[in-house]
Amino acid sequence: MIGVFDSGFGGLTIHEALIRRLPELSFVYLGDHRNAPYGDRSPDEILDFTRRNVDMLLSRGCRLVIIACNTASAVALHNLQCYWLPKAWPGRNILGIIVPTIEAATQVPWAINYPVYPQMYANHSVAVFATQRTVDSRTYPVEINKRCPNVDVVQQACPALAGAIEAGADPGHLRELVQGYVARLLSGMGGREPETAILGCTHYPLVKALFREALPMGVRLLCQPSAVANSLEHYLRRHPEYLEKMPRTPGRRYLTTGDPGAVTARSLGFLGQSITFRGVGRSGGSVLSPVKGVSSLQTSTGHQSP
Repeated sequence: MIGVFDSGFGGLTIHEALIRRLPELSFVYLGDHRNAPYGDRSPDEILDFTRRNVDMLLSRGCRLVIIACNTASAVALHNLQCYWLPKAWPGRNILGIIVPTIEAATQVPWAINYPVYPQMYANHSVAVFATQRTVDSRTYPVEINKRCPNVDVVQQACPALAGAIEAGADPGHLRELVQGYVARLLSGMGGREPETAILGCTHYPLVKALFREALPMGVRLLCQPSAVANSLEHYLRRHPEYLEKMPRTPGRRYLTTGDPGAVTARSLGFLGQSITFRGVGRSGGSVLSPVKGVSSLQTSTGHQSP
């Protein structure tokens, strides 16, 4: 099985794209609804929650786990890949969703982490809408500018948006939030307009139409589900070992650390269909100590490449 983990409902946008792209494979989704959203959590909390939930999926037979959460990918992935996974689960792997997004934004393969000449988008500007913690990590501007240093990356934190989507807020309230964040970003650009806008949270595709409505005409909207599906398909071609012991019959399981009845009832508003969630052991407890003196604040994405 392939595991897909998110703090809540947002990762379902990634999960459904993966199912459509790879319908012959078996997937299990885990939402940490008890602790969602992650965007205003401390880095140590995010690291701890992510480790516990990834461990839960690996212990249920997943050989590969996709962290379908930008915040967890930015804050926890590198640490877990380098210092926890090799000892706890040798032969397994964890992938994030930021790498495919940056590849799609720059049109530069992840392995090329230096400027390529002639550069695409030499005078380009990219807007990134994300959670506060993802913005604070500066993962998007750092990694985009490694490959395309002339690209101007402007970030806008949207601290209330993921939580409002998760809670099933009124459409009018969601429109007000999106319009406010877009207006704040455009105001900070001094009259310029971005050519590309990255929706850097897996919840945001659910309100893509509101971003399209609020942004100037002609801005290219980059949503993550299709980029991640493309990347995983290519990854599995290069690493068929992750498919060797995987059931070749489709399977779909949905797990939650929250109340399964309440989560199941709320799922209808996210993908237009009711999904039955099963409850699992709740994540939480003592905070994971950084291993080998590596701080959980280390957010390098150098080992995320699918």
